[in-house]
Amino acid sequence: MTDNNTKDSSDDNFELYEHHNIVVDDGQSPVRIDKFLFGKIINVSRNKVQQAAKAGNILVNGNSVKSNYKVRPADEISVVMSYPPRDVEIFPEDIELNIIYEDDDIIVINKQPGLVVHPGHANYSGTMLNGLMFHFNKTGKTSVENGFGYMVHRIDKDTSGLILVAKNEMAQTKLAKQFFDHSVDRAYEALVWGDVVSDAGTITGHIGRSLKDRRVMTVFPDGEYGKEAVSHYKVLQRYGYITHVECKLETGRTHQIRAHFSYLGHPLFNDARYGGDGILKGTTFTKYKQFIQNCFKIIPRQSLHARSLGFIHPTTGNKMQFESELNADMHEVISKWDGYVSSRKEDDFLS
Repeated sequence: MTDNNTKDSSDDNFELYEHHNIVVDDGQSPVRIDKFLFGKIINVSRNKVQQAAKAGNILVNGNSVKSNYKVRPADEISVVMSYPPRDVEIFPEDIELNIIYEDDDIIVINKQPGLVVHPGHANYSGTMLNGLMFHFNKTGKTSVENGFGYMVHRIDKDTSGLILVAKNEMAQTKLAKQFFDHSVDRAYEALVWGDVVSDAGTITGHIGRSLKDRRVMTVFPDGEYGKEAVSHYKVLQRYGYITHVECKLETGRTHQIRAHFSYLGHPLFNDARYGGDGILKGTTFTKYKQFIQNCFKIIPRQSLHARSLGFIHPTTGNKMQFESELNADMHEVISKWDGYVSSRKEDDFLS
């Protein structure tokens, strides 16, 4: 038997779901697949396996199977399962959440920058999940199994925009499969340093933790470390010294957009962790330096916004699509750049 267990995550030290690839041994006798997997996968309940089967997340030779399927020698089994809630006690806190959609299975939030998504090291309170627990307790709209919802993806603390949370484990299991299959539509907008050469393109290269600084993700172009990552982009507006781009993700690696554009030599505007918080392009004039510093004060974070999110509803099967306007700080910085470029063109004309 071979078991290739891979963990897919889109934020630091927090796994969302696990993926197992298993090839059944030649001498294996026929046995129900839920019983077989219960004996092969560490720290999993038989009910968890059955839920994965019910959600269509257990494939044998490429086809989904039910819990009572009898495994055969040389069967190739692929399993995607959500992780159980972490062993971190979460208390309800009255935190403002911009909820744009909610039903019995899912909740979609337009997250403000500066809000941590889930408790973790140095952030055991004041997170979005603390706010969700308060929301569920206050509204009593539905019964949430763990009191605060089930994560299916996340965005960084200082990234604004759309995030999806499941309200029960079955919804989480089905949505996790969509993220694993890269069938979820996600579009972001970003401001990056420099004049990006191509109007559109694709950035590839495995992403993994830097061998020098584990807080930073690095692109390994030869794939010797990390996991495959694919980002598509197109230019929305050029400002000479920075570029406004749209990004669409095939994969969901930690800091993917931030790492990919840094790798291209175009780190995100004011992204301190990836070197974007200095004046990387432009003139030496004091007026220009002051302009950049004023922009940094308006948006004291990486200039990244999760604009759109599309997925199949885990219960109804309907296509769900959500859009989010740019956060006010990013919108204001873009307006300042519009004004700056216009004034330079007028100066050039007058000269």
